[in-house]
Formats: sequence, C-alpha cells, structure tokens
Amino acid sequence: MTNLPKILLLALSVSASDPALAQQKFENLDRIDSLVAMTVGANLGEPGGPMAPVDRRLRLAACPATPSVDGPVFGAAIVKCDALGWRIRVPLVAGGAAAASGPVARYAPSARAAPREAAVKKGDPVQLMAGNAAFSVSRMMVADEDGAVGETIRVREDRKSAPILAQVVEMGIVRVPGFNNF
Repeated sequence: MTNLPKILLLALSVSASDPALAQQKFENLDRIDSLVAMTVGANLGEPGGPMAPVDRRLRLAACPATPSVDGPVFGAAIVKCDALGWRIRVPLVAGGAAAASGPVARYAPSARAAPREAAVKKGDPVQLMAGNAAFSVSRMMVADEDGAVGETIRVREDRKSAPILAQVVEMGIVRVPGFNNF
C-alpha cells in the first residue's frame, strides 16, 4: 500500500503533461478555416467563401509549418501540408466570381462581378480534354448545362451515361478537373 501514493503521483505527473502533447498531436481546424477565408477573400457562407467549417471529426496530424491553401480550384480550396503529405478539399459557396481571381478588397465597388456570357450551351457538343505537358486525351461529349469560361459544368457521352464534371476552357472545349497544364 505504500507504493500506491507513488504510483498515483507518477500517474498525475504524466497526465498533467499530456494535454500539452494532445494539443500538438492534431492540426488546429480553426486555423485551417481562417487560412481558407483569408486566401479566398470571403468568410464562411459568403459567396466565394467556405460553405461550412472544416469537419470537426477530422484528426489531421499537426503540420510543422503553416498549411498552404490553393484555390479556388473547381469550386473548392485545397489545404495541404507538404511536410506530412495530407491534403483536404474545402467546398466554396457558388457565386464567388470575385474570389476566383484571389483575395479582393471587401467593399470595393468592382467586387460585384457582371454575369458572364455562356461559352457552352446545354446540348452543345464539347470536346472533353485531359492531360498535361507530356500527353493529352480528348473525347466528344454533350453539355448538360450552360457554362461560362472557368465554370464547372456536367457533360456526358450520351443520355444514358453518367455525367462527368468538367471546367469550361473555351467555346466547345472543357477539361477534366485535376489536369492543370495542357
């Protein structure tokens, strides 16, 4: 019984230092929310801003450096930690044309974007392209919806096939998300 107080004291000292380690174990999701909002130039729920906070169930390893944020890319911001190799996609609210060009002054009169003219109309034949600097592949598809240059639309091979999301590049040409250089 004399060893019991020593064991309790040891257990308390270990558990007292544990919360500091627990804070360092996982990435701060509030920090990720702030980084995304700063990068896209819009707050949570605003046009061009994050649709929702990062899912609090995520347990990402704490990044030793500040995570990088790319985007908007195909309607989302990409947050990644190159040092550890994790990457998450944060969906953005549609209608953030100002955010597509990066952060903008919040109350500038030019922050309101005029509606863009559709380069692809529903039912138009389009060339779906995928590739990079080393190769490219293309296939003829049909647009399921109208879309201006830079917007993501649904295209499909025929009426019975499943739709594919593609970004409008120019009139009659769309590309598969994820292939940036072609």
